Amino acid sequence: SPSGGPLLTPSQSLDGAGGRRSGYITIGYRGSYTIGREAQADAKFRRVARITVCGKTALAKEVFGETLNESRDPDRPPERYTARYYLKFNFLEQAFDRLSEAGFRMAACSSTGTCAFAPEQGGPADDKIWTSYTEYVFCRD
Repeated sequence: SPSGGPLLTPSQSLDGAGGRRSGYITIGYRGSYTIGREAQADAKFRRVARITVCGKTALAKEVFGETLNESRDPDRPPERYTARYYLKFNFLEQAFDRLSEAGFRMAACSSTGTCAFAPEQGGPADDKIWTSYTEYVFCRD
């Protein structure tokens, strides 16, 4: 380059503050819960089954290390995106803490939900099961 600095290929990202790469990581999960008659206060929540990770492989590995399950997309090149990773733990707070410690901040959030009537064995016929999918987008400049 004219300034004497290194030339970057289009797939390389510039380092952000502190020499860390800038980029985005999206965390997603499906959840469900049951609400009984007349929206009782004792809703039954089910635990998060799996937290998915979408972003560049190198960033995901940097943030989540050994807790990143790569079995659905093994040998992915570091600068390529994937939406097939998930975490080996099921606590959103733990994922958020790791992202925060790595210098990421939440940039956006989106959630969608559906409701279905589902009389359970011996339960009242008006119980409802709600399912949702939520994504959190984190970025680091």
